[in-house]
Amino acid sequence: MTQRALDSSGEQTPGPSRPAMIDAGAELDPVHPVDLPPSAHDATGLTTAEVAERVARGEVNDVPVRSSRSVTEIVRANVFTRFNLIIGVLWVIMLFVAPIQDSLFGFVIVANTGIGIIQEWRAKKTLDSLAVIGEAKPTVRRDGKAAEISTHEIVLGDVVELGPGDKVVVDGTVAEADSLEVDESLLTGEADPVLKRPGDPVMSGSFVVAGGGAFTATKVGREAYAAQLAEEASRFTLVHSELRSGISTILKYVTWMMVPTAIGLIISQLVVKDNNFKDSVARTVGGIVPMIPEGLVLLTSVAFAIGVVRLGRKQCLVQELPAIEGLARVDVVCLDKTGTLTEGGMDITEVRPLNGSDEAYVHQVLRSLGSSDPRPNASLQAIIDAYPAGDKGAEDAEDGWAVTDAMPFSSARKYSGAAFTETGGTPSAWLLGAPDVLLPDGDATLAEIEHLNEQGLRVLLLARVRGELDAPDAAEGAVPTALVVLEQRLRPDAAETLKYFAQQNVATKVISGDNAVSVGAVAGKLGLAGAENTLDARKMPTDPDAMAMAMEQNAVFGRVTPQQKRDMVAALQSRGHTVAMTGDGVNDVLALKDADIGVSMGSGSEATRAVAQIVLLNNSFATLPSVVAEGRRVIGNITRVATLFLTKTVYSVLLAILVVCTQVEYPFLPRHLTLLSTLTIGVPAFFLALAPNKERAQPHFVRRVMRYAIPSGVIAATATFTTYLVARHHYAGPGALEAETSAATLTLFLTSMWVLAIIARPYTWWRIALVAAMGLGFLIVLVVPWLQDFFALKLVGTTMPWTAVGIAVAAAALLECSWRLVGRRFGA
Repeated sequence: MTQRALDSSGEQTPGPSRPAMIDAGAELDPVHPVDLPPSAHDATGLTTAEVAERVARGEVNDVPVRSSRSVTEIVRANVFTRFNLIIGVLWVIMLFVAPIQDSLFGFVIVANTGIGIIQEWRAKKTLDSLAVIGEAKPTVRRDGKAAEISTHEIVLGDVVELGPGDKVVVDGTVAEADSLEVDESLLTGEADPVLKRPGDPVMSGSFVVAGGGAFTATKVGREAYAAQLAEEASRFTLVHSELRSGISTILKYVTWMMVPTAIGLIISQLVVKDNNFKDSVARTVGGIVPMIPEGLVLLTSVAFAIGVVRLGRKQCLVQELPAIEGLARVDVVCLDKTGTLTEGGMDITEVRPLNGSDEAYVHQVLRSLGSSDPRPNASLQAIIDAYPAGDKGAEDAEDGWAVTDAMPFSSARKYSGAAFTETGGTPSAWLLGAPDVLLPDGDATLAEIEHLNEQGLRVLLLARVRGELDAPDAAEGAVPTALVVLEQRLRPDAAETLKYFAQQNVATKVISGDNAVSVGAVAGKLGLAGAENTLDARKMPTDPDAMAMAMEQNAVFGRVTPQQKRDMVAALQSRGHTVAMTGDGVNDVLALKDADIGVSMGSGSEATRAVAQIVLLNNSFATLPSVVAEGRRVIGNITRVATLFLTKTVYSVLLAILVVCTQVEYPFLPRHLTLLSTLTIGVPAFFLALAPNKERAQPHFVRRVMRYAIPSGVIAATATFTTYLVARHHYAGPGALEAETSAATLTLFLTSMWVLAIIARPYTWWRIALVAAMGLGFLIVLVVPWLQDFFALKLVGTTMPWTAVGIAVAAAALLECSWRLVGRRFGA
């Protein structure tokens, strides 16, 4: 059986020569032959004893497929951070020089770190369990039988079977090939499938696009080319996202501000001021600690981790964690019709003989075609279901047709075929595929097909080949014999999901290999806006700008080749769109890989699941809104709480600078700022970070946060320091510093509470309760005697406390004005 690859014009081109394939792979550390037993095992595979022997020698594919980092890595990432080191040193110092209440910030950090570890460990367990469910199980021959096993159980010398959509999981040498075409684009960048013959090498990371066969494993474990790539791709990660990189940028700026300011504060408090040494140390530490937004990284990690757990409960495997964030930023979703808008199965509604063909004879041809392909696609499976082998009706021809050649379906060709020796020895060859590909333009039958397509029906043409099946012009001049009309099963949840994306202003593009009119009719039934704007991809311009324009003007695209899907995604990205691509077939792999977010169905091919960032294990397109909502929750809420944390950093740095410039004592002890941080940032931020949030994700995270945090921090610092200076003139004598600190603390608390009240909007009952509870907590500290002593907070007299309140009210008015000004100028 022979098969040549087809170029885009439909002409057959010879596959790459053997030397060319070897040279192309040389850069990739290709498979080198190893000493294996002769090919007697190719048919039966290894025996149980031989497998055990290889396992004992360590010749097993023992690379762990990790969906998450190890517990050790989780602990290390949460404990050994730059800011934890700084706070840890300051905590140790405070344990020696000050009362325990001035060391509370250290216990808060320990608790935060513990929470981060526990939440990420929960996410790890969820990811690991889902990864097992979604794990690809290759078919391996052992003891003369084919069985599915886990990838890590493959041993050197195993015979692994391949079919359309299967991923090559280890390196090997082809043992059997039945028109086997392998796509190595994920490794080499070469888009054209490579025809493989017995003896040719296959590399892990490639996948089958057409045909079938088997290969013998020659490199397993970490020696296989793609082993490390696959392990890295599926690892739990928090990097490469705008949110994480933005927070890293913020922390870098904070470090730059903190170091010189802290040095100036230390010199001011310990050298210039002639105070009690321990008290000076305590106030110095009190000035340094709040500069660090220590809970920001924790809350981001917790928000992501809880997102993974929530989506895991809905059978959604997030293979790359930033995908949660990425899908929330998507403004264009490209859908593959089959398996996404429609269910995988189809039903034959009608077979229409053409050109006077005998109906019984057509049924026999279809029955034989069904028997010719051991790995049928959805269309051929519908034919098999309607005309099962051995099911003879009185009108059917005699059985006994023998398959002499077969051409598996290829999404590039748009048809499949087979050759037979009929009963009586008569040879015949047949093609089954897209009518508009097999029929010449202007053929009268196309009008009839167009009418069926407008009803949302899928139509295949059965055509008899005049010559040999493997002839270069087999499709040309093929005689139309019958139309096979198929009805696709619509997903019951697809319409609601399309409606959701429309409401969220996310453009939906349906990209399919089927007829554009038929796809448009299906999309129209599901209520897709613009479904009437269809385009046959064969008329799609190749210029990227023109293609991008066509993509923006139309909603449905038919007769799209796998390479065109990839080009379409690139064209949309060139216009600044963030593109998500969904699919389940091998023809979707290239587009899934290049899209900003690739989404695969759990029942999809191994190749699609391998390259997608999100796998819907329940095969439900309706899960996507949940992923979008989870991403928006994470991004929107982290933006909110980041403003809280950065406001504290700004006012802490500015207060320290003012103290250094005016050469006064730092107004706060660590216990005061621990109390303020807990009530105005720590506790409310935790709840706000996990709250529902449907705001559409906005770009430029750092700029958006700093636009609000800087004016808020400046106003809070100015109001607090003003109160402190007024109090220094108001109070005198023993206990004056404590009274001044209490007045300044009151102003800072009220100002920070107003920032919290702004960020908590729009109000719901629980948000109002949260803000009120924080205010009540501070009031309790002020009125309960032992808490007054514990936190060294006691308001003296009435004049200064009311002055502090008045300054805070003025600060609140300035906060409202500044936030509205920023909102009007830059947008919310």
